[in-house]
Amino acid sequence: MRQSTHIRIAGPWAWTGEGWSPLALARRLLGALAAEQGQWLLWIPVTLSLGIGAYFALPLEPPLWLVGVLAVAMLTLSLTLGLRWPLAGRLAAILLLVPALGLLAGAWRTAGMAAPMLDAARGPTVVTGRVVALQKQEHDLRLQLADPWIAVVPAAETPKRLTVLLRPDDMLPPLGEKVRIWGRVAGPGGPVEPDAFDFRRYSYFQGIGGSVVAYVRLERKGQAVASADGDWGLWLERLRQAIATKVEARLQGGAAGLTTALLNGDSSGIPDDDLAAMRVSGLQHLISISGLHIGLVAGLVFLLVRGGLALWPALALRHPIKKYAAVLAMAAAFFYMLMVGSPVPTLRSVLMTGIMLLAVLADRNPFSLRVIAAAGVAVLLVVPDSLTGPSFQMSFAAVAALIMVYDALAPWLARRRREGGGGWVGKLAAYAGGLILTSLVASLATTPYAVYNFQKVANYGLLSNMIAVPLTSFWVMPCGLLACLLMPLGLEGWAISAMGWGVEGILWTARLVAGLPGATLTLPVMPLWGLVAFTLGGLWLGIWQGRVRWWGLVGILLMPLSFLFFAPPDVRVDADAGVIGIRAADGGLLVSTRQRARFDSNAWALRDGLPDPPRRWPKSGSAKDGLTCDGAICLYRAKGQVLALIDDREGAVTCPAEALNAVISLREEAECPAPLIIRRDDIVRRGAHALHLSPSGIRVEATRPHPGARPWQ
Repeated sequence: MRQSTHIRIAGPWAWTGEGWSPLALARRLLGALAAEQGQWLLWIPVTLSLGIGAYFALPLEPPLWLVGVLAVAMLTLSLTLGLRWPLAGRLAAILLLVPALGLLAGAWRTAGMAAPMLDAARGPTVVTGRVVALQKQEHDLRLQLADPWIAVVPAAETPKRLTVLLRPDDMLPPLGEKVRIWGRVAGPGGPVEPDAFDFRRYSYFQGIGGSVVAYVRLERKGQAVASADGDWGLWLERLRQAIATKVEARLQGGAAGLTTALLNGDSSGIPDDDLAAMRVSGLQHLISISGLHIGLVAGLVFLLVRGGLALWPALALRHPIKKYAAVLAMAAAFFYMLMVGSPVPTLRSVLMTGIMLLAVLADRNPFSLRVIAAAGVAVLLVVPDSLTGPSFQMSFAAVAALIMVYDALAPWLARRRREGGGGWVGKLAAYAGGLILTSLVASLATTPYAVYNFQKVANYGLLSNMIAVPLTSFWVMPCGLLACLLMPLGLEGWAISAMGWGVEGILWTARLVAGLPGATLTLPVMPLWGLVAFTLGGLWLGIWQGRVRWWGLVGILLMPLSFLFFAPPDVRVDADAGVIGIRAADGGLLVSTRQRARFDSNAWALRDGLPDPPRRWPKSGSAKDGLTCDGAICLYRAKGQVLALIDDREGAVTCPAEALNAVISLREEAECPAPLIIRRDDIVRRGAHALHLSPSGIRVEATRPHPGARPWQ
């Protein structure tokens, strides 16, 4: 006779649970989780992320003091529970205190980055400032100005930094010089539609408050800033430019651009075609300095130092040379991070590498989920805004998945090593199998995040990585490290040329794979809840050890189902009131013009999962798509609603005789009556609009539903 399950849980919820009722299953689940208290700490970065995500999802900016009070209250509650029921106290700390700390981290970071940001376009006008960064791209030149002065903007409203797009025939000035520019200034753009990536928020946390498009060649004032030579950031930027100059002296085209990106982190010199090929082939991660690059730099330095010290018997026998090598490897990884600009994947990788090397110094196992959890907490507390970007999401997803999979395979791998591995043939097969498994796991783990952020899937990423990753590991990065070591001596030329041969092989692989039929798949936007379900499901599956872990498959399976709930807007308007887009009868996208806001309309098509850019609707309209036009006004009929779309072209507008449900006017005046009227000033004030039509009414969404409610809006 089968016995019923009996579980006893200590603490304030003490009970016993038997049978298979929902209540008994819940009790059994809590019992299983209570039995794995050793894994609870691994959920700290997860609940911290939920708190940060909740902060950025808020419609209004919370007062910093209020968030602080909430964190203190959660701390008090956790301590109070912990004094009486330790288990409940730990649970409250993870589920309540840590999310509150995530809210506080987000609010603190936002307050610390507070600076003016430009809104409406102004000028042309005079702009002066100090050059602190340079970028030489394929078709244009860009620089960054610190402490700018803008003739038409009051000092209190002037941003701390501006980006400048120079004329193609201009010359890049030296770093640290003061320049004068005549051009048009504007604020950073916002999302192309609700729930899209917020470029303005990204610029806020980068310290960029606006941009300048130069109309004439810049004037060099020749006034070097006195503190420039002592500015650490400016010194690093000069060093990056020196490396780029040395690379350009030996290499050309895509090889020069990718080599420079690997050495100093500046990928602006990679030609657009090569950048697109690497994206389509699944090799774009090689451009982003992350775990592969940091691990190779630290590993090579570690091996070189340890091997060199081992050649000195008197030192090797009396001193812990392994620990000496770990310290120098940590220093090399840190300097490489500074060299490439400290982006989030690099910061995460350096933190993880540093923690692993600290484990070596402490004679501990450096490979565990606790390492990535500690790195995740550190990154999120320092730069909580990184959570909203694809860089953080994809880099942590890949590393976490790899650690989880190899942890699960650890017993089998240990047994194979004990058995000898089958000689050199077995070792070669094991390496190839490990490379395939690593690429497969990393691709599967990052694909949902790539779809959510870019709506693209690289179908042949496994093939391209099988070629490019070994080439990067065994040729490109060792040559790059050698080139950096030889630069102070002026002997780096041959090493840069050798590195360029390997880079050419990577680019050849990218172009070959990108040219294969069906190399990429375009998908519509994944709902945010689908990505969250996949993330929590994957973590649930990987963190827990018992049978309860398999419930994580539910969250993973919810991710593909979330696409069924995707409902693209029927009507869109860009944030500058320059273009209107409508849903065609075949599901495609028609726009009022292709002369303005081309980036926005292309992004709309991409977010809808359309393989081609949108089409401009005919001047007379398109009857099959429910669109009829007469001069500057068009009537759009769909799902039982009639909308008047008024262009900003000159000329009178003749209102239709039939009743309108809504009017969207790119002019200051609507001119036609309707229950819902969206004028040009409404669009400029509230940002890009998206309208969802249904027989029961019209639902309107805007990127700034409460203008000015957040500091970056």
